[in-house]
Amino acid sequence: MTIQQAQEAVDNWINTIGIRYYGELTNTAILMEEVGEVARLMARIYGEQSFKTAEKAATAKDDLAEEMGDVLFVLICLANQTGVDLGASLQKIMDKRTDRDAERHANNPKLK
Repeated sequence: MTIQQAQEAVDNWINTIGIRYYGELTNTAILMEEVGEVARLMARIYGEQSFKTAEKAATAKDDLAEEMGDVLFVLICLANQTGVDLGASLQKIMDKRTDRDAERHANNPKLK
């Protein structure tokens, strides 16, 4: 699925099953909540925090994928609501980073 197709699919879902978009500020708060859930799992899977039960740890990577999907869904909602073409935006950012960082990371001794 391309980014454009994802934006179209989310818009279709919202307008047929979801009834309507939440307001932009509500979706921003939901996005922050979802990002927090990703952060919580990252701290437990890759960081020093532990899960409360071994059973939860067994499904953690599946949970992480689902939470990342939630982040993407809400971000796409916000893009659709505000008229942002995420594909074009990502390309612009990739071009900017390529120009700006052409030698920056290669010359960073912390990355070697």
